[in-house]
Amino acid sequence: MKLMFFDDFKMGVVKGDNVVDVSAVVKDIPHTSPNGLMVGLIERFDAYKGKLEAAVAAGAGVPLKSVRIRPPLPSPGNMDCMAVNYMEDGTRDAPAPINAFHKAANAVIGNGDTMVLPDVPATVFEGEAEFAVIIGKKATNVSEADAMKHVFGYMNFIDGSARGLPPPGNVFFQMKSRDTFAPIGPYIVTADEIADPHKLAIKLWNNGVLMQNFNSDDMAHKIPRCISWLSSIHTLSPGDIVATGTNHRGLNPFMDGDTIELETEKLGRLTFKVRDDLKRTWARVTRLQHHDAGGEGAHTPQTGGKYSPAKK
Repeated sequence: MKLMFFDDFKMGVVKGDNVVDVSAVVKDIPHTSPNGLMVGLIERFDAYKGKLEAAVAAGAGVPLKSVRIRPPLPSPGNMDCMAVNYMEDGTRDAPAPINAFHKAANAVIGNGDTMVLPDVPATVFEGEAEFAVIIGKKATNVSEADAMKHVFGYMNFIDGSARGLPPPGNVFFQMKSRDTFAPIGPYIVTADEIADPHKLAIKLWNNGVLMQNFNSDDMAHKIPRCISWLSSIHTLSPGDIVATGTNHRGLNPFMDGDTIELETEKLGRLTFKVRDDLKRTWARVTRLQHHDAGGEGAHTPQTGGKYSPAKK
């Protein structure tokens, strides 16, 4: 089942190219916010699944292209993002030590929204193509063997980054938790629809050009390991988001006017815009292309605008 919010945060279920309004089915779930409604449904999904299926079977719905798609979890309790969690097409000799960071809930935006690049001296702005795990039930110190029992579903996830901010070492919070730096959606796909989350094609297009193209079978620390490790640090609750990481070789600069599309196999396509009021520019290449051309450093250098090395 594909669960989503649309228009004024009506609860919907995707049916082909349409969405069926199921607000009446879930109206008795206690909540004070759209996020609370989605979390409440996740917690009670077994009791509501049959009712939702009946409503979808009976309703024709309206075309998805005619509605405003909203983020399916607009204010998640936790967003844990796995760091350096891919083998980078076999170029790594061994997995990096397992690691993660928190991303602020205020970073969330949805399909059709805009990522806004802030006026800060970042060396480059990037967005990492990922998919995220949605936690379905409370997880504290769970074993790897039991970890997948705590998964409710999956969705597309972009981990936006403002890289290279000073001072050195003061990195992840100010790089990752900027407003609008976590596009998600367009919907949550329940776990029963994904036979193997470690065999999913992940693709990202920037202005129609394919820039990232990899498969989740290259993931270093698999989902059970991630959930087990994270839940040993803090409790994971229904509706929490665990982003699974990316293959960095295809990362590319995000710039003003860009249209970004992320599609994870079976999870739909997430589309959003990028806005930079400073109109800064970078070469339109991936990290791998920059490296193969003999570039210095991991990131494509800025070519114009405020904070450009040429202006210093």
